[in-house]
Amino acid sequence: MDATDELALSRQVCFALYATSRAVTDLYRPILDEFGLTYPQYLALLVLWERPDDPLTVTQLGAALHLDSGTLSPLLKRLERAGLVTRRRASRDERLVEIELTGAGRALRQRVEQVPRRIVRATGLTEGDLVALRGTLNQITQLIHEQKEQ
Repeated sequence: MDATDELALSRQVCFALYATSRAVTDLYRPILDEFGLTYPQYLALLVLWERPDDPLTVTQLGAALHLDSGTLSPLLKRLERAGLVTRRRASRDERLVEIELTGAGRALRQRVEQVPRRIVRATGLTEGDLVALRGTLNQITQLIHEQKEQ
């Protein structure tokens, strides 16, 4: 196959992102297993830990994670069964479900603080390289979302 073939798999940004995403998720899996968490649960907790004293609605959590409520609901049910969050109808609007950390959910944050450093070491990249990569990826995401809104 010609190296200039636009349809060569090796030239596809989408595949490079997909393969990298899977590889990084695979790095997280054994580390998060130590805490009884899945990768999506960890991401949800990261958002909740940013505002530990304020409940978030499922809609707000979904917006932060770019996930719909149908994907979030089973994940949140499992976090609730694990005693890390509570779910309740908002008093101001019963159509909204609020998610709040429990004491155990707040305490877990301290236990997992070492996860990002372990991931940096496992990638073999410098922290600076990863910061630059994250910036580029965030820029791509933002540009795509802006184009969709036009």
